[in-house]
Formats: sequence, structure tokens, C-alpha cells
Amino acid sequence: MSISAANFTSRPPAAAGHFYDADPHLLRAEVGRLLANAPRPTTSGPPKAVIPPHAGYLYSGQVAAAALVSLERWAEAIQRVVLIGPAHYVRFRGLAIPTVGIFDTPIGPVALDRDALAAIATTASVKSTDAPHTPEHALEVELPFLQMLLPGFKAVPLLVGDATPEEVADVLSRLWGGPETVIVVSSDLSHFHDYETAQRRDRATADRIERGAWAGLGPGDACGYLAIAGLLLEATRRGLKALRISLCNSGDTAGPADKVVGYGAWIFEEPH
Repeated sequence: MSISAANFTSRPPAAAGHFYDADPHLLRAEVGRLLANAPRPTTSGPPKAVIPPHAGYLYSGQVAAAALVSLERWAEAIQRVVLIGPAHYVRFRGLAIPTVGIFDTPIGPVALDRDALAAIATTASVKSTDAPHTPEHALEVELPFLQMLLPGFKAVPLLVGDATPEEVADVLSRLWGGPETVIVVSSDLSHFHDYETAQRRDRATADRIERGAWAGLGPGDACGYLAIAGLLLEATRRGLKALRISLCNSGDTAGPADKVVGYGAWIFEEPH
């Protein structure tokens, strides 16, 4: 279905009751607690982009809050969130945008920015399809945080399939906008190594992110490595660098140490 023929039905939540609480009151309380406990980073201006993880809140919710709480001070200015991450369940070529008009969470509906989606729908790498979005948790788990932080935003959901960093960067460039737009790149880091191996690998990945070394990222470094690489490519062109807020793994939060998943949080500020 083309964007021009888009229907305005809703995508129901797929991860509620699994990655986070399905009860709206409990979910608000949980997200509120995570945000309240997150350190407030010192920034001279609104973050242009953030990288939070997307595991269950028990595991990575505090790290996600550490990245996303950086948007709090600038909530009145932020009108659009470009939300991009990996497709875990459906394989496809390029980047996928939805045709629905709303993403629902237990907290309520999140309107999509149809004008922004229409603006990239004709890009060669972009496909209009709901199939990859329907079961996907990577974008959905960020939405309750954004709903609590940004009262009036619209979302631009993008899932990355078999794409190149250059294709991702091209789409992000078209959506870059000004202070009204923030980019949220949803990604975990290494998967299922022992604690010490994960620490070593994730420190190396963090170093690449902070140096803007996008070409050095691979699928073993982060599930969202293509989305991160595309952001780094475009951010480097525009003079932005990553500031690390948090780096840990599930062995530090709520899991055993023999098979852990890595989590990191970064923010990017526009140069002044």
C-alpha cells in the first residue's frame, strides 16, 4: 500500500505484557520510576539524536531512560521523533515504513507523521509495508518513555532490513529537520557472550561509536548496527559526536552472567 493510499488504522502493541507491563497504570508508574532514577546529562542544547537499548524494561529500562531523559528539558520544542531500529522478525530489503496512522501502547495512541513518511516513501530504499512492524519490539519499547516525556510528538517509525549504512544515512538526512526533530536509534549491543567477553566487545563498540567509526560496526557488535552506522555517517557529515551516558549488560541488571546482552546509551548534540 502506498503512503498516499494509507489507512489510518492502528498498530496494536506487540510487546506489552512481555517487554513491559500491559497495565497502563503500572506502566506509567514503571516508566516514571525509571526516568526519575536516571541521571540528567548536562547538555548545552537539545540532543539531535539518542541511542537507547530495547530489551525488556527489567533488563535495559534504566539504560534506555538514561538516554531518553535527555529530551526532557526540550519537550516543548520537540514535535517529531524519527524512531529507527532493526527488524528482528521479518526479512526485507531496504527500510520499511508503516501504512497505519497510529502506533498504540497501553498508555495511549502515538500519531505518526504522515507528511514525513510521504516525503521518504518514494526513496528507492524505502518500502511501505506493515509486515515487519507488526511483531517488532525494537521501536515499540521506546514509545512509553517518549509518551511520558514528550506530550505532543508525532513518530516516524523506520525499520532497517538488508540495507547499507549509506541508504540509512540518506533517509535520515531527508528527515533531519531542525530542533523540532530528534532521532532515536534503538539498539542493543553484543548478544549472549559471557560477562567478561561482552564487556570487552561492548567497550570496543562504544569506542567505535564515539569515534564515528561507522564502517567498523558489524552484526556481532549491535543488533541495530546498520541504523547506528547510518546515524554515525550522517552525524559525522554534520559535525556531531556521540557522548556516552551508560554502558553495561544484563549481567549488571537482571540476568545471569554466562549469557548476557549489552546495553549502551549515547546522545548527540548539534555543534554550536
